[in-house]
Amino acid sequence: MFTLYAVAPVWWLIVSATKNQRDMLHTNGLWFADFHLVDNIRTVLEYDHGIFFRWVLNSLLYAGVGAAVCTVISLAAGYSLSRFEFRGRALGMGLVIGSFLIPGAMLTLPLYLLFSQIGLVDTVWAVLIPAFVSPFSVYLAKVYTDTSVPEEIIEAARLDGAGELRIFFQIVTKLMTTGGATVFVLSFVSNWNGFFLPLTMLRGESKWPLSLGLFFWNSKRNELGIDLTSLVLTGSLLAIIPLAIFMVAMQHYWRTGVTLGSVK
Repeated sequence: MFTLYAVAPVWWLIVSATKNQRDMLHTNGLWFADFHLVDNIRTVLEYDHGIFFRWVLNSLLYAGVGAAVCTVISLAAGYSLSRFEFRGRALGMGLVIGSFLIPGAMLTLPLYLLFSQIGLVDTVWAVLIPAFVSPFSVYLAKVYTDTSVPEEIIEAARLDGAGELRIFFQIVTKLMTTGGATVFVLSFVSNWNGFFLPLTMLRGESKWPLSLGLFFWNSKRNELGIDLTSLVLTGSLLAIIPLAIFMVAMQHYWRTGVTLGSVK
């Protein structure tokens, strides 16, 4: 039942993306009619001078760069909270836990006021900078470090004269491949599907991600009387293809990372 609940919307999306406007309204919503997927894709790619390509590139920028930087920061912060002794560590961990309990939507207005004061509103940095920091990813990295990075290896590296940066980048990151892949995937998917923050920060269409662009097409249909339903559905189908490819590609890191943290 849970599998059906998860798969049914995707099946409906695939079926609907193959129909024209008439078939979408007058045929079974869960089964195919005349096949118009190629025509719908062509219309999506050509509509409004190919703005869809721009939205795809923007989404890849926000999701890819944001997730990569977030992964490095989260692994470094989690490793520090787990393996270093310093004053205020318990308080810092408490603040991290408390931070990811706050809904992200509640931080959008303070972020907007802050970025408007420093002139970052309506720039890509207004979306990227918040994506760099994820308290939940820091907590996840800290927990993973506790179980997968033996202190004996760290102490042996220090005795051999390795510096802290070398230990982190050459030893710790390799032991935390699975944890880093998990953090990267969670951040990538979250940024790819991000909507409320770009809606608040960005004004021009050229900077919008896919989620905001498809929402604009849907609202444009309602406001101007232009029916863009097939464009929205086909664009939504195209938007999940990069995520599917990304998830399949990242499976390698989970399979190979399971044994990297083991100690003989």
